[in-house]
Amino acid sequence: MNIGFIGLGKLGLPCAVAISAKGHNVNGYDINPNITSKTHPKDILYTQETDEFNKNTIQPMLESSKLKIVDTIEDIVEKSEIIFVAIQTPHQSCYEGHVPIPNERADFNYEYLINCIENLSIILDKMNVKRIVTIISTVLPGTLRKYIFPVLSKNIKLCYNPYFIAMGSVVYDFYNPEFILLGHIDDDAEYRMREFYKTITDAEVFSTTLENAEMIKVSYNTYITTKIVMANNIMEMCHKLPNTNVDVVMSALKKGSRRLTSSAYLSGGMGDGGGCHPRDNIAMSWLSNKLNIDFNYYDFIMNKREKQTEFLANLIIETHNKTSLPICILGTAFKPNTNIETGSPAILLKNILINKGYNVETYDPNINTLLFNNVFQCENKIYFIGCKHDIFETYKFNDDCYVIDPHRYIKEENCKNINYVGIGNKI
Repeated sequence: MNIGFIGLGKLGLPCAVAISAKGHNVNGYDINPNITSKTHPKDILYTQETDEFNKNTIQPMLESSKLKIVDTIEDIVEKSEIIFVAIQTPHQSCYEGHVPIPNERADFNYEYLINCIENLSIILDKMNVKRIVTIISTVLPGTLRKYIFPVLSKNIKLCYNPYFIAMGSVVYDFYNPEFILLGHIDDDAEYRMREFYKTITDAEVFSTTLENAEMIKVSYNTYITTKIVMANNIMEMCHKLPNTNVDVVMSALKKGSRRLTSSAYLSGGMGDGGGCHPRDNIAMSWLSNKLNIDFNYYDFIMNKREKQTEFLANLIIETHNKTSLPICILGTAFKPNTNIETGSPAILLKNILINKGYNVETYDPNINTLLFNNVFQCENKIYFIGCKHDIFETYKFNDDCYVIDPHRYIKEENCKNINYVGIGNKI
């Protein structure tokens, strides 16, 4: 098929490349001149991508990709049967999860998405052609009907198809979804989208109304936060209760796949992060207030996420006050083996400590370099494992340092002679 992609950012670019790799003719456009000025996808600076085996997936695909970068939206319309719109719906920076959240709540900013659909509608009307336009941006329930319909051309067959993917593993997640979510208002567009996805994956297409699809997307993301918050709450309790171990508790709960659902996101550790989860919870919190819901569930889990991070900060402070050692957070990415810091709970931890008056160093091997000859040089410090990067398991810590590990995964042979705290393990 001839596929168009409007928006070649952290989501659009890897998905466009992945679609092209399946044999489709894909043309991409982005308003950013730093992208449209490139002659080949391999020239676009992109973040680190891995699959389930921690294998780099995106760079080889960029190198060999047949994705064509075009100059205008007119080019996309002319050359495409299905046009995917991967335009950002950003939140304010203070809602991304890396700083304590303010008291005010807010919806996403839909300005860029509205402008894109309005421009696309004008072009389609001028060219007098019909196209399937599929929005993949995250929005709150009711958004498309409220903001997009007023600027929507009759030449647009609208679909809503948000992806369940995570930054750092976009290509793998795109090829291996649990299901494809498709909101639609046109039967022909639904059929064509189903035919398209048969070329990508064997996953089920769950087809429903636009509003249901909008609700499913944000509910999926915020449910992940719920699971993480619960697991971290159990970790905090186990840290304070004798003869308990959060990993033992959670390993049992993970076996409840018939009633408790999957084991994913059910390990004690850091709070969730990334470009979706914290901000989606804040947006749903705003919507709950707007709808006058009796109890704001999303406020509760976001405040609990922050309180759990403050609990970790207090553990670090207790150790610092006892030892007077400098504080260093190892790993500031939002999840293991990536170089993306958006919504990072480790950055939130750093900012909480700074707000309490403490100096904090940070180091992430995927982001910055503080190594000598590629070997970690341990000093007498308090090291907090802020992100579960595989490489930290190989670090050699000396006898006089302290290691605080909310993931409880540092190798035993590296912990025998150090002051090691595995949070949530009192056995």
